[in-house]
Amino acid sequence: MSTYERTPRETPGFAGTGPELTYVYAVGRDDGALRRPLGRLTGVHGHDLRLIRGDGLVAPVSSVPSDVFGERALRALLEDLPALEAMARAHHAVVDAAFAETVVLPLRLATVYRDDSRVVAMLAEQRRRFEELLAELDGNVELGVKVYVDPNAARSREEPPPPEASAAPSGPGRAYLAQRRARRRSTQDLYRTAGAIAAEATAVARAFARAGVAHRPQQGELSHRPGENLSNEAYLVAAGDAERFREQVGALAGRAPGVHIEVTGPWAPYSFATPDMAGDEGAP
Repeated sequence: MSTYERTPRETPGFAGTGPELTYVYAVGRDDGALRRPLGRLTGVHGHDLRLIRGDGLVAPVSSVPSDVFGERALRALLEDLPALEAMARAHHAVVDAAFAETVVLPLRLATVYRDDSRVVAMLAEQRRRFEELLAELDGNVELGVKVYVDPNAARSREEPPPPEASAAPSGPGRAYLAQRRARRRSTQDLYRTAGAIAAEATAVARAFARAGVAHRPQQGELSHRPGENLSNEAYLVAAGDAERFREQVGALAGRAPGVHIEVTGPWAPYSFATPDMAGDEGAP
């Protein structure tokens, strides 16, 4: 048996006039923990949220226009960084609100189905798999550990050499080359130190973690800190151990100028729970 719970469409969202598709955020148990509108939260493009129920499972969803989320249009949307960031924020806000109430499996960003009936069919087809994942992840959270290295920050804290050391009787050209070699050695030493700190952070994190995954380091605009993101790891940790995890991994910060450790979370277990569900957004 399945049910759809709809709320009034007071906010039309961003531009889009095509037939509506169904955007799915997550899957959880239909045990009453998830309430219909998830507070006053809205979904992607400001559209109202509703719940679709089927086979003992429940999925928070919202409607989206096919001319924005159909297969061809979606490719362009995913290449538009500001639009992608806005969509990701809305997606994660819904998942986090659901996860605050109960364990859920976050679905991949932009998981879109042709209509609600396709979502009901998906819940039925994947029921056993979803139930197993929910059981495995219940009581756990995701914590992220990122290590950054910033040679510029390290140099700004270096003490300048004494005047006699900076003097170069052999000429300014050789002095300049000597300074460049010293700076290169200093940068190489910094990266070696950062690698050692990253390895130590991994060892400390693994002592708490039930599972771990290494993500690709973030670059460019995706990295919101100065310097280079040297490592980007996620760990599945029992909720009761999250604070100690943060304390012990975070204690490694400040070990060397120019090396920074960022511990994020706790989050819904995105890295360990997201089933590879692509939806069927290719067809209106």
